[in-house]
Amino acid sequence: MRLFSSVLLCSASLAAFSTPALAQDAETSADEAVPGNVIIVQARRRDEAVQDVPAVIDTVTADDLAKLNLRDFKEVSTLVPGLQLTTETNGVGGGGRLRGVNFDVSASGSNPTVEFYFNDAPITAGVLLQQLYDIGQIEVQRGPQGTLRGRAAPSGSITIGAKKPDLYAVGGFVDMTANDIGTLNFKGGFNLPVIEGIAAIRVAGVWDENEADRVRPIADLRDPFSRTKSGRISALIQPTDWLKLEGMYQKMDRKAFVYDQVASFSEANPDAVTGPLYIDSSDRRSIMKAPRPIHQVYDIFNWRAEASGFGQVLIYQGQHHKQKITGIEVMDEASYFPTAITQDTYSHPSATSHEVRLQNDARIADIFDYVVGFFDYKTDNPTVLTRPTVLGFPTSATTGGVFGIVNTAIERTGTSHEQSFFGNLTAHLGEGTEISGGVRRISYNSQNGLYVNGALTDTQGQDAKKWIYSASVKHNFSPDFMVYASTGSSWRPGINVVGDFSQRQSELEQSFINLPAETSKSYELGFKSTLMGGKMRLNATAYHQKFKNYPYRTGGRGVYYVDYTNLANPVVTQFNFVGAVPVEVNGIEGDIAFDVMPGFNIGLVASYSLGKIKSGVVPCNDLNGDGVPDRITSAPSLAQLQAAVGSDNLSACQVNQRSGFQAPFSATLTSEYSFAVSDHMDAYLRGLFNFFGNSRVDPVNVYDDVGSYGLVNLFTGIRDAKGAWEVSLFAKNLLDTTKTLTRSDPLFTSYRNVAAGGAAVTYTSTYTGVTTTAPREFGINVRYAFGGR
Repeated sequence: MRLFSSVLLCSASLAAFSTPALAQDAETSADEAVPGNVIIVQARRRDEAVQDVPAVIDTVTADDLAKLNLRDFKEVSTLVPGLQLTTETNGVGGGGRLRGVNFDVSASGSNPTVEFYFNDAPITAGVLLQQLYDIGQIEVQRGPQGTLRGRAAPSGSITIGAKKPDLYAVGGFVDMTANDIGTLNFKGGFNLPVIEGIAAIRVAGVWDENEADRVRPIADLRDPFSRTKSGRISALIQPTDWLKLEGMYQKMDRKAFVYDQVASFSEANPDAVTGPLYIDSSDRRSIMKAPRPIHQVYDIFNWRAEASGFGQVLIYQGQHHKQKITGIEVMDEASYFPTAITQDTYSHPSATSHEVRLQNDARIADIFDYVVGFFDYKTDNPTVLTRPTVLGFPTSATTGGVFGIVNTAIERTGTSHEQSFFGNLTAHLGEGTEISGGVRRISYNSQNGLYVNGALTDTQGQDAKKWIYSASVKHNFSPDFMVYASTGSSWRPGINVVGDFSQRQSELEQSFINLPAETSKSYELGFKSTLMGGKMRLNATAYHQKFKNYPYRTGGRGVYYVDYTNLANPVVTQFNFVGAVPVEVNGIEGDIAFDVMPGFNIGLVASYSLGKIKSGVVPCNDLNGDGVPDRITSAPSLAQLQAAVGSDNLSACQVNQRSGFQAPFSATLTSEYSFAVSDHMDAYLRGLFNFFGNSRVDPVNVYDDVGSYGLVNLFTGIRDAKGAWEVSLFAKNLLDTTKTLTRSDPLFTSYRNVAAGGAAVTYTSTYTGVTTTAPREFGINVRYAFGGR
C-alpha cells in the first residue's frame, strides 16, 4: 500500500482536468471511434458536433466511466460542475440539481427540475441513480428543456444511452473492481449477431457489493451493507436499410442495510451540551437502534422503431418502467426508546411513455431542419405506510419506555397524464448563421387521494394547458469561432407534496402542500471556439433565469408543525414543506481543454450559479413570532409550538435568501499522461480534482455552512495499446478529506407521556443529523475486452 500511495502521489504533479473523452454517436457502437477530435451529441434529436450546438452540454462516455472507475451514477457529478445528484435516505426517490435551484420534493405527479431520460424515454431519477454498467453515453444539457425532448424541465436534462447491439461483430468485456473498504464490483457484457447484418442481441449485467456510506452504529449491530444485482438484454433487428427495430429489458434489485449519520451538536455549536458520547462528523457513526432496511426492485421495458424514406425519418419510442420500493422512516430519531420505532413504507410507482416524431434526414432545400411530434406520458404513484404514535414514559433524563404504539394506516394515491404536441424548425442561412425555434403545447391532468385508516380524507387534482417555447440564433465568424444567444420558457404543474398526513390541516399548511404551477424564462449568451489547429477548445456562457412560483423546499429535516395524523394524539413533527416563491438565477459556465502534446491533455470545467428568492413566503421555524426564521437549538414542546402557531399548525416567513443548497462555485480539473512502454503496451497517469467553493446549505441554518474544499482522485496503470485490456490502481479522495456537507437541527423524538395523563412530550438529543464526503478508498480495476466489445 505504501508503494501504491507513492506512485499515485508522484502523479499528482501531472494531475489536472481534461474534458470528458469523445462522445459517441448514439446510433453507433459505443466503442466505435469518432473521426478527429469531435464530440458528437444528440441534444437536438440529430447527430451534431457539440461545438456546433448553441447550448451548454457536458458529455460522459463509456471511456470516461471506465477511466475514472465511476461505478455509481451519482459519481457522474464529479465530471459536471454544478450538478448535484442525490437519493433519499429511505430509498424511495432521488433527483438532480443544476443552475442554482434546489428541488428534491417527494411529490405525487411532479416534474423534476432536471429531467432524466434512458434510451430516449423519460424515467424517474431514482431508477437511474444506481450502479452503472454497459453505458454508451451520457449527456447533461443545461438550461430549459422541453420543446425538443419529452417533458419540460427548467434547469436541464440528463440523457443516458445503453450500449446497443452490433449487427456484425461477436464481442464482449469483463470488468472487476475491488477496494480496501469492502467493495467488490463485477460487470460484463456480450454481443452476438444472430443473423449477421440483420439481427443481434446484447446482454450485460453487474453485481456489486459494498458497505454503503460506511456509517456504523455505536451499538453492537451489523455493519452497513449494500448489494446490487442487475441484468439487461437488448435486441436490434434491421431487415432493410429503411427499417430498424429495437427492444430492451432491464431488471435491477438492490438490498441495503444503512444507518443515518450523526454528530454531536457541540461540534458546530460550542455552547451546546455534549452528550455522554462525543461524536465527530469524521467518526461516521450513528445512534440508531437498528439498521434502516431498503429493498428496491426496478423493471424497465424500452422499445423503438425507425422507418426512413424520401429524406425523412419516422421514429416511435416507447417505455414502461415500474418500481417496488420498501423502506422505513425512523420515528425515534433521538433514540430515546430502547427499541427502534419506524414508519414502514411501501411504494410501487409505474410510468409509461410514448413518443412519435417525424424529422428530416436530408436537409430541406439545403436550408431547413425540422422535428415535429406527439408525446404521451402516464404515471401511477401509490404508496402505503404505517405511521406510529408512541405512548411512552420517561425512565431517565435521556431514556424512555414504551407503553404502547398507536398505528395509523396511510395510503397515498396519485396518477398523472401528460400529452403534448411539439415542433422545432432550424434555418441555416448561408455558411455561418443559424436561427432555430420551437414550441410545445402541453396538456396535463392529475388526481391524488389520501386515505387514513381506510377513509378518504383529502383529494387534489389539476387540469392545465400551457405553451412553452425556445429560440436561438448563432453565427460562426469563422469555422473555429461561434457566438450564440438563446431564450426559452418552461412550465411545471403545481405539485402535491407527499409526507404530511395530518387530518387537521390549516389553510396555511395546505398552501405549502398544494402548490400552483411554476413558470420560468431564461436568457443565455455564449461562445464556442477551437484554437491552435484543434488542440484547444474554449467555451463560455452567461445566463439569467427568472421563476414564478418556484417550489422551494426547506432544508435539513424541515420545519416543526403540529401533526394530527392521529387526531386524538397530536405531536410535534418535522417536515420539508414547500413554498411557491419568486426566484432569480444568474450564472456563468465555461470549459477549456488543451492537448498539450501527444499523450498529454489538460482540461478545466467550471460553473458559478447563484439563485435568490425575492421576497418569497416560505415555511419556517418562528417561535418568537418576529417573522424571521429562528436559529434552532432544541425542538419545541407541543404547548410551545401551539402557542406560537395557533390554528395555522406551522409558521411562515417572508425571506430574501439563496434558493439552492449546493456551492455556487465548483470546478473540475482532469488530466492524463500516457506513454508507450512497448509496441503493445502503454502506461498512464491520470488525475481528477473537484473543487467546491463556500456554501450555505440551508440559508437559515447557521450551523451547516460549508467552507471550500477539494477532492483528489488519482489513477495509474498499464493497458493494451489497442484497448483490449487494462489494469489500473486508483485512489479516490486520496487526501482523506472529510467535510460535513449538511447538518440538521438537533434530533428529537415526540411521544405521548402516559405517566402525565397522555400529554405530548418532546425530547431533544445532543446530536444532529449530518452527511459527509465519501471515505477514502484504494483499489484495483481490471478490464478485458474482445471482439466487437
